[in-house]
Amino acid sequence: MPLPGKHNLSHLPPLFRSHILLFLIVVCLIYSPTALHSSDRIAFSIDVEAVLAKAGCNTGACHGNLNGKGGFTLSLRGQDPDFDFRSLVRASASRRVNRLVPEESLLLLKPTGAIAHQGGQRFLPDSYEYKTLRSWIQQGTHFLPENPLHVSHLEVKPLDVVVHDADSLQISATAVFSDNSRRDISSLAVYEPSNLLVSVNQAGRVSRQAYGESIVIVRFLDQQVPLRIAFTPPRDNFLWQDPPKNNFIDVLNFQKLHKLGINPSSTSLDHVFLRRVFLDLLGVLPTSQESQNFNANNRPDKREQVIDQILARPEFADFWALKWADILRNEEKTLDHKGVEVFHAWIRENIATAKPIDRFVRELLTTEGSTYKKPATNYFRANRTPLIRGETTARLFLGARLQCAKCHNHPFDRWTQDDYYRWAELFALVDYELIDNERRDDFDKNEFVGEQLIRTNGNLLVRNPRTGKHAKPKLLGGPEILPGAHYDRLKTLAVWLTSADNHSFSRAQVNFIWYHVLGQGLVEPIDDLRPTNPSTNPALFATLSHKFVQSGFDLRALVRTIVSSKTYQLASQPNPSNREDLSNLSRARVQRIPAEVLLDAQSKVLDVPAQFLGYPSGTRALQIPGVRKVRLRDTFPAAGDRFLATFGKPERILACTCERSNETTLKQAFVLIGDQGLNSQLENRENRIYRLANSEQGDEQCIDELYWTALNRAPTSEEIAGAATLLSSTDGVEGRFLALQDLAWALLNSKEFIFRY
Repeated sequence: MPLPGKHNLSHLPPLFRSHILLFLIVVCLIYSPTALHSSDRIAFSIDVEAVLAKAGCNTGACHGNLNGKGGFTLSLRGQDPDFDFRSLVRASASRRVNRLVPEESLLLLKPTGAIAHQGGQRFLPDSYEYKTLRSWIQQGTHFLPENPLHVSHLEVKPLDVVVHDADSLQISATAVFSDNSRRDISSLAVYEPSNLLVSVNQAGRVSRQAYGESIVIVRFLDQQVPLRIAFTPPRDNFLWQDPPKNNFIDVLNFQKLHKLGINPSSTSLDHVFLRRVFLDLLGVLPTSQESQNFNANNRPDKREQVIDQILARPEFADFWALKWADILRNEEKTLDHKGVEVFHAWIRENIATAKPIDRFVRELLTTEGSTYKKPATNYFRANRTPLIRGETTARLFLGARLQCAKCHNHPFDRWTQDDYYRWAELFALVDYELIDNERRDDFDKNEFVGEQLIRTNGNLLVRNPRTGKHAKPKLLGGPEILPGAHYDRLKTLAVWLTSADNHSFSRAQVNFIWYHVLGQGLVEPIDDLRPTNPSTNPALFATLSHKFVQSGFDLRALVRTIVSSKTYQLASQPNPSNREDLSNLSRARVQRIPAEVLLDAQSKVLDVPAQFLGYPSGTRALQIPGVRKVRLRDTFPAAGDRFLATFGKPERILACTCERSNETTLKQAFVLIGDQGLNSQLENRENRIYRLANSEQGDEQCIDELYWTALNRAPTSEEIAGAATLLSSTDGVEGRFLALQDLAWALLNSKEFIFRY
C-alpha cells in the first residue's frame, strides 16, 4: 500500500524504494526502545535487569541491600534474576506492577517521582528506562525462561588511553550476546570511576575533574570491564629524556611514563641509595664505616656489589621473617609463646636457606602433627575454622578477597556464594586435638596455651546457606575435588595452588614482594587482584610474574632484579613533569620507617639496646618472634614494647598487611620528643655519645661520626658550623656530653632519619 501524500515513494524506481525501506527498518531496529535483543519481547533477565541496574535500584545503598528498602528487596546488582522477578511480580498484595494499567505501577511511579520515593527521581517518563519497564508490564510481566539468551562478554573502547588535548572522552560499550548478536549499550551500562579525578555521565562520557589516572569500571548485567584513562596537562615543550635502563623493569616502566608525558626523577645519590637498600632489604642502617667506604668507592658496579652482599646477610632472613610472621598471624594469644617461637624460627630458617616460595606454601598447607615439633602446623592453628582458613588462604596466596561472597555473590569479582563454600570445604577435614590447654582466661575462648596436634581426618562439614546442603569441595577457579581424593584434598590443593601455571599465585607473591621493597604494590590493595582492580602497569606485572616462575619462585632473585633497576634507584625529589604523579613509578616513594626498623635504628645510633618484656637485653625489635611475649595484664610494658605499639606494629589479628600502620600521629611526635625510653638511651653513660664526649676526637670529628652513623652521609658546612657552635659553648666532658645529646636528639627527630627517601 503506497504511503499517502508527499511521503508516497511509488514514483521512485523499485530498487531505490527497496533500499530506502531497508534503511528505515534497520533504523527502527537499532533505535527501538523495546528490547536489547532481536526479539520485540522484553526479557526480564536482560532488559529489565539492565534498567534496574542503570537506575541504581539494585545497589547496596538501595533495594540491593540485604534487608532491602521500604519492604522491597532486590538481589545485589541483579545477580539473582529469579529472586528479583519473584520480588517484583509474585509478592502478595503487591502494587509494584499493574498489568491492567501499567502507568499506575509503583515500578514506574516511584522512580519517575510521580509519588514519594526515598531514592528520588531515577528516570523520566519519556526515557528508555520507563518505556522498557512499561512495555514489559504491558506484555504480561513474563520472565521468558524459554529464552536462553545471555551476554557472553562486553567490548569496551578505549581500554587504555592517555588524553593530552581534551577534557572529556566518550566510552563505547557493546554487549555481545550468546547468539553472537551485538548491541551498543553505552547509554545502558553502569560506570564506576575509581577516584574523583573523573566523572562519567549516563551516556558514558568521561569528564576530567583533575589531571591524573583513573580506572573506570564498565558494568552491564553480570559483565564488568575495567578501562584506564589518564588525563594529562598539555606539555607543548615536553622533551623525553630517555633515561638509562638497567633491566626490563625500566624498559616497561619508562614506556608508560613516556606515554604519559612524565620524565622520571634523576638517579638517587649514593648515600641515599645505600641507606634505602639497607632499610628495604635488611631493616637496618648501614654502619658509619660501610657508608663511608661505599661513598668513596669509584667502581661503576658498586651498587650491584652491595646488593649481592646485602642479600647474603643474616639480617635479610630476620626482616623478611617479620613480614611473613605478620600475615601468618604469629602471635601469642592464639599460638602461645612457644608456638610463636618455633613458628617464627621455621619461617626464618626457610628464608635463610632460600627455600622456594612455592615449597614454603605447600608445607604450610599440608603439614600435620604437633604444633611444637612441626612448626608449619601453626598456620592452621591460627586459622581455626574452615571459613577462616579458606578466606586467609585465598587472600595470601591467590590475592582474592572472598569475604563478600560469604553472604552473596561478590559484587566486584567473579566469585559466587557457591564458590566461597565449596572452597571452604577443602579445609573442613582439618581439625586439632588439645593435648593440654593451660588457658589463664576462662572467658577468652580464643586463648590457647599448650601443645596441639593438627590432623586432616576431621569430620567438619561446610553447609552452603543458599542451598542448605553440604558443599562439595572445589578449587577456587579450578576443578572439583573428586570423591576418590577426599582425604588428599589438601595435597591436591597445595599442588594446584603453587603450580607454575597458576598465575594468580605467582602474581600474588610478586605483588607482596614488590610492595615490601618499593612501598607500594603494582596492585593496591596488594591482596585484591581481581580483574576490576587492574595493575598500574599490566605488562610489567605479567613479566615480573613470568620471571618469578622461571626463577623457581626464588625470593632473592626477584628482590635482586627489583633493587637493581633504575626504577628502584630513582631519587624522591620530583621534577616539573612528575610533581603531581602519585601512582606511577616516576620517583621514589617517601614513607615513614616501620616501627621495628625505626626503634632498631635509634638503638644502633646510640649503641644502647631497647628493652622488651620477656626478652634478653640486646634483642633487636626485628628479631621478636611474636607481638608480646608477656601479657600486659601481668605487668607494665617495657619502653620498647610501648614504642612498637605506638608506631604501628600490628597485633596480628588479621592475615593482612593492612593491619600494620606506617602513618604518622601526634602521639608518635610526643614519643620522639620526650619519651622516657629515648631519654634513658640518650643519658646512658655506656652509649656512643658518652664515648665520643670522653674521647680525644675533636668537635668536628664527633659531629662527622654522628652524621655518618645516623644519616649515612657527611654533614654539610652549615650543619658543621651550627653543631660546632653548640659544642664550643660547653666545658668539660659533662658539658660536651649534654651538647652531643642535643645533637643526637635532633638527628633522631629529623625527617631524614624517620623517613625512607
